[in-house]
Amino acid sequence: MKKLIAMLLVLAMVFSFAACAKTTDNNTNNSGTNNTGTSNNNDANNNDANKPDASTPSTLAVCLASEPDTLDPALNSAVDGATMTVHLFYGLAKWEQTADGSLVIAPACATELPEGVVNADGTVTYTYTLRDGMKWSDGQAVTAADFEFAWKRAASTELGADYGYMFEQIQGYPDNLSVTATDEKTLVVTLNNAVSYWNELLAFPAYFPVRSDVVGDEAWATDPSTYICNGPYTITDWVHNSVITLTKNPNFIDADTITLDVLECYLSDDNNNMLANFENGAWLMIDDVPTNEIKTLQANYPTEYVVAGQIGTYYVNWNINKNLLPADSTLTGTEAEAAQAEIRKAIGLLFDRNYIVEEIGQAGQVPASSFVAMGMTNPDGTEFYKTAGHNDGFYGYYDVSADAYMDNWDSAIATLKKYYNYDESTMKFTNFPTLTYLYNTSEGHKAIGEYLAGALASVGITMNLENQEWNTFLNTRKNGDYFVARNGWIADYNDPICFLDMWISNSGNNDVQYGKGAHADLAMYDLDLTAYGYDVKVENGTWAETYDVLISIIKTCTDNNTRYALMHIAEDMLMDTGCISPLYFYTDIYMLDDSVKGFFSNPLGYKYFMYCTIE
Repeated sequence: MKKLIAMLLVLAMVFSFAACAKTTDNNTNNSGTNNTGTSNNNDANNNDANKPDASTPSTLAVCLASEPDTLDPALNSAVDGATMTVHLFYGLAKWEQTADGSLVIAPACATELPEGVVNADGTVTYTYTLRDGMKWSDGQAVTAADFEFAWKRAASTELGADYGYMFEQIQGYPDNLSVTATDEKTLVVTLNNAVSYWNELLAFPAYFPVRSDVVGDEAWATDPSTYICNGPYTITDWVHNSVITLTKNPNFIDADTITLDVLECYLSDDNNNMLANFENGAWLMIDDVPTNEIKTLQANYPTEYVVAGQIGTYYVNWNINKNLLPADSTLTGTEAEAAQAEIRKAIGLLFDRNYIVEEIGQAGQVPASSFVAMGMTNPDGTEFYKTAGHNDGFYGYYDVSADAYMDNWDSAIATLKKYYNYDESTMKFTNFPTLTYLYNTSEGHKAIGEYLAGALASVGITMNLENQEWNTFLNTRKNGDYFVARNGWIADYNDPICFLDMWISNSGNNDVQYGKGAHADLAMYDLDLTAYGYDVKVENGTWAETYDVLISIIKTCTDNNTRYALMHIAEDMLMDTGCISPLYFYTDIYMLDDSVKGFFSNPLGYKYFMYCTIE
């Protein structure tokens, strides 16, 4: 935990310096715990009815994003949804800010966070005791059985949750988890091996409790009358595509620490609408701003325009099952995929990441040449992203310095000439298939999409833009019904594995479709771990036979140096497919009115309002 806290503080200072040293701009937020972005909905109208009642100063109106895809803690995979669920539920552990501003993992429903007992077979058993007097919002007692049920449900193949794989560390995953409520107050869980970030998982929404009699109705999480929770707030009103009202839960175990009575979460993906409501005082916090207003906002709101540290990566992802080759190509099978991997990597070199962060993002973002985000560290304290790739003179898998851009461009053109017809007089390719770039509704995402399309058009590649509202976008991408899409990932906890395990074949967050569809049978990947003491050497294996196996080994490896070396191999495999094209490492930009006190956020993207007061 000390390492995590130090890293968070350093990261926050780094980003603060970056924001002060240059013009700060809009961070086109990704939403998800991961894809934090904004989404499409009907605008919450800017009128007097939306303004907080001056006679009730403990009512705070905010706008995080648009209509959430789900507020079921087991099914949510978006940062805005996670922010709401941490106000509605209480897990065994929680994120807490101390008096000096440090962030720590602290007990919540558990009386303490004990050390695990290492068993003879190397497994680790934890025994948790629940606090006395805990109740659900309807008055029923919270029991250890509720946690047992919730974890088994979230991990189950039947539910098929995007984050089901986050329970892989528990013995018996997925459908026979070693989690047992031995009585109403005692929960016993056995892990396959020691996990350094285990306490952080306990504070993650997927590990929150739910009650079996409540979630039997699949629509339980969409209606205030059926939304039973155990956290600081309950949902008392939900006008879909307009506003969700959270009201202090009188049955909450720590209700006496909650200073804010009502949190009104307005729903919008229109950042001009957000800004208008902030400027007229209707909304006291907004989580997105118009790109073209950044410089003005920085000047006019020097204390209310905030650029904070965030551990995440904004990237382009390709559907690995979509054909990129020209119509007359004779390549098939593994040869075709090897060619397309080379093509995708070449296209990634055509994007000027410095232009994107300086002219579009403008919020201190850092051009990215790897997927695992800036802020993650190796066992020796060096930064993970600085040791990624196998290159001299630059970090990562390609050189993102401004001076290298033209060399990158020339290299990309040379590669693409191997596969497509090139007109030397116009300096354009003539038979590249038409692409469609999918993004969720946001001026920032649109601006980046327009730049990417323009860069490709300059060499004869047509890429049309398509935007969808947030809920639709998430499911379109998840189902693989797209060609190219914007994406972003914010860390779920302080370990690089949270950027890597999402790409296993059966992961619900595997939007690239690795190991799915036609790609499931493609045998072209190698994995040799014999140098690390493992009897694993695969030549021309499938994704499941190589990458999935590698991630499983990483999760059971207890030698930290070996484990991190294996995670670098995993990122090598990902980046070699060309399906993930990182653009920049995130910062978190938002507007917070000076009258709001007690607010805090963490670099995982969660915002905390429960301890706020309004002066």
